Amino acid sequence: MTHCKRNKCFLTKIFNKIFRPNKTPTVATITLSGVIGKDSKLESGINFSNQAPLLKKTFETKKISAVAISINSPGGSPVQSELIYNYIRELSKKHKIPVYTFAQDVSASGGYWLLLSGDEIYAHNSSIVGSIGVIFSSFGFVDLIKKIGVDRRIYTEGKNKAILDPFLPEEQDNIEILKQAQKDIFDNFKDLVRKHRGEKLTKNEEEIFTGAFWAGKTALDLGLIDGIADMRKKMQEKFGEEVEFIEITNKKSFIKSLISEKSAGVFDLGDLVAKVLNQIEERVSFGKFGL
Repeated sequence: MTHCKRNKCFLTKIFNKIFRPNKTPTVATITLSGVIGKDSKLESGINFSNQAPLLKKTFETKKISAVAISINSPGGSPVQSELIYNYIRELSKKHKIPVYTFAQDVSASGGYWLLLSGDEIYAHNSSIVGSIGVIFSSFGFVDLIKKIGVDRRIYTEGKNKAILDPFLPEEQDNIEILKQAQKDIFDNFKDLVRKHRGEKLTKNEEEIFTGAFWAGKTALDLGLIDGIADMRKKMQEKFGEEVEFIEITNKKSFIKSLISEKSAGVFDLGDLVAKVLNQIEERVSFGKFGL
């Protein structure tokens, strides 16, 4: 008799799993980590081409209640930031799925741009948030090439084609061209912050749109985020303790992993140099925020 009851119970569970919808809330999670715009043969940061398929897969996960995006980025390309932001908002609208974004160690500059893609945005107390501004950096080697006896030769059509060439003296006209481009990008960034944070901002724009960054608590006081929260706990608060999480990643198949490992040993010197430079630049980018 006990055996029959066990069989009946087992069959009931199978029947319920197949024919009755699972009412347990499910949240799809995805992590965006790295410098925005970096891409090479050996490693990738965050850019539209490598994140779009992953985001599409995330929003097309069946029967999800929400998408939670963890962001860990010191910024990078404003174009790639905008492309990814736009795609997240497009997918959210298309599938009618709310988006919650969470800052990890840092969501600054372009990282904060991505953070704004959430319907609600959160950070940890120690997260670095903000850096709303635009930066361009370079080096000047004019005196160096004179010292080592190098004669710089460059030919252009268009008087500004060699703008900010590091081997030529700076020209005020070229600096003004760069500053105007930065102003346009900055205005776009500020408009996005106004659109999403609006009256939530507690300080005037002269204090917020300076390129400064803050830890989570101060960012909350300024109105840059909606709260201090851990992703899992916040989703449990929103959808109940039984909420299930589905992590969406770019996992390679066993065969692809073997191919990647095999091919990784066949890169040339240029690939190696590119990888080292990418890692140095990424460390510098995170290092600005003490990370």
